[in-house]
Amino acid sequence: MVQVTNLVISALTLSALYALVAIGFTMIFGVGDILNVAHGAAIILGGFAAFYTVSLLDQSIWLGLVFAIVVPAVFSVGVYKVFVKRIEDEIFIVIITLVILLLTENIFLFVEGTSSKVIPDLFPGQTEIAGITLQNNSAFLFLFSWALILGLIVFTNRSWIGRGIQSLSMSERGSNLVGVNTERTTTYTYAIAGGLAGLAGLFFGMSQSVSYNMGLDPLLLAFAIVILGGMGSIKGSVVGAYIIGSLETVTTTLIDARMTGIISLAVMFLVIMIRPHGLFGRPGEE
Repeated sequence: MVQVTNLVISALTLSALYALVAIGFTMIFGVGDILNVAHGAAIILGGFAAFYTVSLLDQSIWLGLVFAIVVPAVFSVGVYKVFVKRIEDEIFIVIITLVILLLTENIFLFVEGTSSKVIPDLFPGQTEIAGITLQNNSAFLFLFSWALILGLIVFTNRSWIGRGIQSLSMSERGSNLVGVNTERTTTYTYAIAGGLAGLAGLFFGMSQSVSYNMGLDPLLLAFAIVILGGMGSIKGSVVGAYIIGSLETVTTTLIDARMTGIISLAVMFLVIMIRPHGLFGRPGEE
């Protein structure tokens, strides 16, 4: 019973991390119809921003939390302003953002080497409830991620910025006709996506470690998640994250840790073959 409970807790925690990455990835796709590979670089920046805040500035990890959101958000906006906005070819955008990811990895490889860095938990320690031991930081991660998800849903449905993002994701021409400022709305989208990715980088750094290549695997899994849930669908990304996160946890825990990513890619392949627009995507959004 305890083993099953621990498995469920691990699956929920990992899925919460994947959801943070996938939501930002799918928001950018929904607004711009592009695959922003530099999203993985935002994850790396989030982890190292928190690490440097604690190790170099000798500040609280809570300030590291702030930098882990702000630095990747500014970075993502910069990627949009400097590169994506100026390029019309979608394939070239993928290539440019891939170069940005690789450049980010190699800069941190040169500066920090291959050694992994450790950052302290926001809530260290553990709590026992009804015979079940919960890591305080994991519980906070889960609750905080859902607070962000629910807040984002309310934001996109109730605020004028959120409604602009929804309108732009449906039709750029239609959103222009109703007065949506395309560039400003896209800028907000990149900032939100970058902040979520950076936050995921912080939590990945706490649960695993901070390293120069920590952005690639979550990015690949995020791609599988948004394919499963439906490109451009926030709800689909959340559902997909929990499906993929649960499958990953069960597979690596009960079968073989070396199978990380295999099940996710297999699921993505099946979804593409059976339902190309995903579980919640609109037909035609392949």
